[in-house]
Amino acid sequence: MTGKTVLIADDDSAIRTVLSQALSRAGYNVRSTATAAALWRWVSEGQGDAVVTDVVLPDENAFDVIPRIKKLRPALPIIVMSAKNTIMTAITAAERGAYDYLPKPFDLNALVQTVGRALEQSQRPAPVKSTQASETLPIVGRSPAMQDIYRIIARLTQTDLTVMIVGESGTGKELVARALHDYGRRRKGPFVAINMAAIPRELIESELFGHEKGAFTGATARMAGRFEQAEGGTLFLDEIGDMPLEAQTRLLRVLQQGEYTTVGGNTPIRTNVRIIAATHRDLRQLINQGTFREDLFYRLNVVPLRLPPLRERAEDIPDLVRHFLGQAVREGLPRKELSPRAVERLQAHRWPGNVRELENLLRRLVAIEIEDMIPDSAIERELTSVPSFSPQTGATDLSAAGLTEYMENYLAQYFTSFGSGLPPAGLYDRLLAEMEPPLLRAVLTATGGNQLRAAELLGINRNTLRVKLRDRNVKVVRGLS
Repeated sequence: MTGKTVLIADDDSAIRTVLSQALSRAGYNVRSTATAAALWRWVSEGQGDAVVTDVVLPDENAFDVIPRIKKLRPALPIIVMSAKNTIMTAITAAERGAYDYLPKPFDLNALVQTVGRALEQSQRPAPVKSTQASETLPIVGRSPAMQDIYRIIARLTQTDLTVMIVGESGTGKELVARALHDYGRRRKGPFVAINMAAIPRELIESELFGHEKGAFTGATARMAGRFEQAEGGTLFLDEIGDMPLEAQTRLLRVLQQGEYTTVGGNTPIRTNVRIIAATHRDLRQLINQGTFREDLFYRLNVVPLRLPPLRERAEDIPDLVRHFLGQAVREGLPRKELSPRAVERLQAHRWPGNVRELENLLRRLVAIEIEDMIPDSAIERELTSVPSFSPQTGATDLSAAGLTEYMENYLAQYFTSFGSGLPPAGLYDRLLAEMEPPLLRAVLTATGGNQLRAAELLGINRNTLRVKLRDRNVKVVRGLS
């Protein structure tokens, strides 16, 4: 792509210099400016093969300039940079027609590669204009992990692709589903959610597809199902791993043929909904166990989206704290703040209940703490109300309470994290998935990687151990005996 010209707009002279040098080394001609006016003049004159611009410029916001550029030169790719790294920045960039969005600070090599890909693309589809000007953030966080999520969401809002959201309980799967709907093509249609784990298995087909009068005992009138309710909008299938096989077969037909029949009905009904599914479970493992259809998995898993647990993005906790404390004020609770040491204590916690657990903890503290500044001692009191294990403390906490009491207290806190509700079904499998890997690793470490001795120590046969190591993805580093 040598010989192509890249236009740079950023009011920071250091950033202009660094970008100019990197793109020049890659073989591009570069022109840089600090203002939107100069950028617009160059574009109007036909200069430039790609644009790299900051959002906030001294004379005009780039989001106001980009639509004019796209109207004048639709094929000109525009890459947006911003230090305001929120999901709304990513979505707005996509809506305005930007080729890509890069949060600051960015990786220079990644930016140069993005410019190269942009120049290979001759034309973008016309962007979908948003009717929403709100800066309300449905998802909070500025960590690299969340920036990746924002960029994917921004691209998916411009499509009707089926999305599979995977993540632990409390990571915000429904928030992502709502963002995909609220800022996507179907935002004027309904958003309908159904949790497979919260509905009796024998009623799921009726809930999804509706039923006719007299279809079964108690069906005294026709009932519209969730597909009918979501017509023209989005249907969010939460905890899809808990869907029974019979309902899976009917759902597969909808995805394949675009039609369904009500329970007790004979006439096929055409449907026009976008499907977003979510699960905390390993669907591939369920496929191996014969409880989830492989063909349905591939129909749903068109675009997989993994939400990181809170422990993998602890740097987002200060932003989340500000968000939830502000939300509490808007709901009529007293205004509170957290001391810096209190925030540090929150960042050190493992958060088995993820963002939902953090939100409930902050609500509780806002309600019960007298002082306006919540100290770290209050955080410590709440987080150590049950014993916890960490590499720093070793097994001291467990020896004080006993493993049985520890687990009872841990589960009590886990259930509390869901407020007045209950956790999704599948708790037994989730606990095994959390407990078995560290147990297997500890035993293998103690036996020097000798699987035969490890199996004897665990009280299981060697083949069972091998299956568990494979299913739990536990890597044996030493001694494959």
